[in-house]
Amino acid sequence: MATSAEAGIRAGAELEEAACLFCPRGTATEQRFSDPPFAVVRCTGCGLVFVSPRVAAHRVTDLYGAQYWLSPSAKDYGYTDYRADAARWRRTYEVRARVLDGRIAAPGRVLDVGCAAGYFLGVMRARGWDAWGIEVSAPIAAEARAALGDEHVHVGSLSDAPYERSSFDLITFWDVVEHLPDPVAALRQARELLAPGGLLLVETQDVGSAFARLMGRRWQHFKQAEHLWHFSRSTLPLLLERGGWSAELLTARRAGKYVSLDFVVERAGRVHPALSRALAPLRRAGELSAYVNLRDELIALARPG
Repeated sequence: MATSAEAGIRAGAELEEAACLFCPRGTATEQRFSDPPFAVVRCTGCGLVFVSPRVAAHRVTDLYGAQYWLSPSAKDYGYTDYRADAARWRRTYEVRARVLDGRIAAPGRVLDVGCAAGYFLGVMRARGWDAWGIEVSAPIAAEARAALGDEHVHVGSLSDAPYERSSFDLITFWDVVEHLPDPVAALRQARELLAPGGLLLVETQDVGSAFARLMGRRWQHFKQAEHLWHFSRSTLPLLLERGGWSAELLTARRAGKYVSLDFVVERAGRVHPALSRALAPLRRAGELSAYVNLRDELIALARPG
């Protein structure tokens, strides 16, 4: 069952048709599946998978209110309890941050776009970095501001952030580009903020992965209201190129995450309700965590092209 917020989005959403990010407007698409009022389609020109019709671009930020971070049905919309998983997110980012080892010089100034509660930035601050963030959702940005300082977290978008050109050594987008109506524009804006010799990191889901193909429309990242674009090993480099970047690494290594066993049970319901019921005893394991990497998420490192 969808959350009341997600049900409301479906019932009264202001919708718009979307076009491929990379091919000329009017390039044909084929429908992967319908999930009214949305549909997931594939561009026949380049293979990009995306949602069309989708929530209108000027209404997308409305999705990320308080209910997004505390959702009773996170397999459909948002997170079960993002704040309650703080320790798991920190452990996750401690693993993910290692992808930077040997690829960037001594600690400098990092900007995390879509920083949520600031857990990645906390990990980077512990590594000696000067940590800054941008977050469009005011309720969760308050958590990041409390941890990092108000001046270190801009509540808004990259386009209205008050940062100087060439002022960051590292810019990161963790689980963000798939949410943006125009991720190409966001990457171009990020390029203006990167200092010479700096590095871009983009992490997103891989719709071309073996697990995504196995799951089909039941894949856990098909959340049509919020995940507008589904990139792959062939289309993520195209996104980077259009944004003015050249990829130097594309990997699923270190792209996993620490999750609770309760999370495993919840997401099993997307596979089949009977599987979720069969695994229900795991809920008694309480706060135990497991590191899971289904290799259906990608981390890209890039330099200005």
